[in-house]
Amino acid sequence: MTERVVERRKEPEPQELVFEYLQEYYRVRREQGEKGTIVVKGKDVPWEQNRQGLIHFYTHPKNWRSLAAPGWSLFVHYIKKQGGRHTHQGGLGLFVLEGKGYSVVDGVRFDWEKDDLILLPMKPGGCEHQHFNLSDKPSEWLAFIFNPFWDATGNLKVQSETSPDWKGPNEPPPVPPHVG
Repeated sequence: MTERVVERRKEPEPQELVFEYLQEYYRVRREQGEKGTIVVKGKDVPWEQNRQGLIHFYTHPKNWRSLAAPGWSLFVHYIKKQGGRHTHQGGLGLFVLEGKGYSVVDGVRFDWEKDDLILLPMKPGGCEHQHFNLSDKPSEWLAFIFNPFWDATGNLKVQSETSPDWKGPNEPPPVPPHVG
């Protein structure tokens, strides 16, 4: 006599339709826009000393899930003498809040001062640039980067020279004089 063996198999999980996924994705995005953080308080944002210089990151990919308008990277760059030299795709604006200085973009010097807007051009292979302070006190500018635009262009980033203030990742950042 032959014994019949019945093998029990797990039922396949129902496949989520892309359409249903997108409906939920956009519902969550709308809800985030309605309930997300509208005002990011500067006092709640730590300063970070990094390869570029002393930076105050207000919005960035790590906090986008809590914001009413995700997708933007906004930060203040505090420049004592100079920032790090680097290359990226460009396509962003830097609004000068304080000071006077210049930026070298692909080997060409461009002077700027308080209330000026620096626009870094979009170029194949990116644009190399570095920012320098000419004031007795540090200069500051606010960067506006729309990350979906950067992501669509490849988001190249090459660091070729670090800020002279960079000591390494374990060094605590100095407190800017006007903040303390």
